[in-house]
Amino acid sequence: MDKLFIITNESIFNYNEEFFCDNIDLKSTPEGLNNNFEVNIIGRKSKQARSHKINIKKIKIFNNITSFLAGIHRSFTYKNSKYLIISISPFTFFACVLICIFKKKNIVYLRSDGYGEYKAILGFFGQFIYHVMFSLVSKISPLLSCREYILKGNEGEVVAPSQINSQWLSNHKEIDTNQIKLLYVGRIKKEKGIYSLLEIIKDNKLGLKLSIVGAEKNFSNQIVQSNVSVHEVETNEQNLIKFYDDHSIFVLPSYTEGHPMALLEALARLRPVIIFDEIKHVIGDKKGIFTCKRNKESFFLKVESILKNYKQIQEEMKKNNLPTNRDFINDLYNSIQNTK
Repeated sequence: MDKLFIITNESIFNYNEEFFCDNIDLKSTPEGLNNNFEVNIIGRKSKQARSHKINIKKIKIFNNITSFLAGIHRSFTYKNSKYLIISISPFTFFACVLICIFKKKNIVYLRSDGYGEYKAILGFFGQFIYHVMFSLVSKISPLLSCREYILKGNEGEVVAPSQINSQWLSNHKEIDTNQIKLLYVGRIKKEKGIYSLLEIIKDNKLGLKLSIVGAEKNFSNQIVQSNVSVHEVETNEQNLIKFYDDHSIFVLPSYTEGHPMALLEALARLRPVIIFDEIKHVIGDKKGIFTCKRNKESFFLKVESILKNYKQIQEEMKKNNLPTNRDFINDLYNSIQNTK
């Protein structure tokens, strides 16, 4: 069986030789591919506890970029090995350059629009940094993306990431729309737009409440807002499904997104979704996603409109043809196998 080295910028926590991450994709994707490859993960070491246990035996994590690259270099002794580089960051950028210098088979998987993310974090200087990295990577490595536009005109395959399985698509629950309960599932980071959403719903007249699911363990940047409750990353699938079922509207406030899996989860549970104009490209042919401006007036008008037409919207949402995790893993496997 061929070895597949997954190179990631994600932080991974080691506890008694068991490894944990916060990004569910870093758990499910290697585990899914492990049926076809002997998967190895190379990532960054986290000093902070993480939520999802990664059920992969061979994981190496490193404190700094020097040891990170040295670990990748040691992997070159193996024959018939392939490399899946996830996203472009300074760590993975230099990893890509090193792998290409030694002429190893690799593919770079872009899960989101780095231009938008780096701009949200560092402004236009961040965009410039990402542009330099992306421009070189796109010339030396095959690309794989979750959206055509992320490729920026370069050749590359497109896949549809998903965590959806049969449990997500069955036993739907009714919700009392007299209570306006909003849900956000994702990381609590500036570029995810969560702080702009908190400002929008502060002192609202509709009496709505927001639940945030995705705080890291020992989350220190406490959010103190009377109509907001914060929960840690949910690792139990049934509990996560219950979060969706207990809320009437899902909100995805990100400034940039590629193929958000939490959005698919909300659609699978027949919960209407509100996004802001910056990421309207994620709608595609999916029903039940609504856009608004990033301000109080536009947001609350959209909430009221959804509640007035809730049942009709849900009936339309039942027509969605959502990708599943099995579909995604099969497509990803074929893309890696076809890499030259």
